[in-house]
Amino acid sequence: MSTQSMASWSGGKDSCLALWRAQRAGTHITHLLTALDETGLKTRSHGVSRELICAQGISLGIQNRFISASWQEYEKQFIDQLMLLHSQGVRNAIFGDIDLLPHREWEELVCSKAGLTAVLPLWNEDRLAMVHEFLGAGFKARVVCVDGRFLDDSFVGVEFNQNFINQLPPNVDACGENGEFHTFVYDGPNFHHQVQWESLGKKTYTSPKEFGERTYYFDLLGSPAT
Repeated sequence: MSTQSMASWSGGKDSCLALWRAQRAGTHITHLLTALDETGLKTRSHGVSRELICAQGISLGIQNRFISASWQEYEKQFIDQLMLLHSQGVRNAIFGDIDLLPHREWEELVCSKAGLTAVLPLWNEDRLAMVHEFLGAGFKARVVCVDGRFLDDSFVGVEFNQNFINQLPPNVDACGENGEFHTFVYDGPNFHHQVQWESLGKKTYTSPKEFGERTYYFDLLGSPAT
């Protein structure tokens, strides 16, 4: 029996491409681990519902696992879940980071504490080339969150495609690796069926901090057809 692996899963394009590459390399992935906010209803960074993350897992044929934590409790709960997965035979953890060294260092640290090996299939690859790989493979995604410091609300809720990339300002990375935007993947070559969703429209969150930074969300509802 092949070694079991899990994937850190946001539901977005980078974690999805990392999963796809690992699967094509023969990695046996048994679990998707997703971090939710304190309510347990939405993903911490992307604002995608737990329901839709589960729908992705069903379509991919991979079991979902979740943590629900504040930023203060995030690391502890993440390690605890990795340790539980290790006790169930998981030995590797797949991550979708590209070239942000502090992220890789954190991932290697939490994995080492749980006896797992961190694997980063996208590491140090050209960002724009990976976007083309993602789209060329047939993945489909929506932009569900944008940082108002980089993009206005016209960029949220649209399809993540070449047209979206062409319209990005010069200071915005094509992968959104600096947090400029996030995506939700609803179909692709490793999906057994398309994840059905409905739009609840755009929402704006204004930070209570001094500068009142804004984040724009595209609120999605899982369709009964999922």
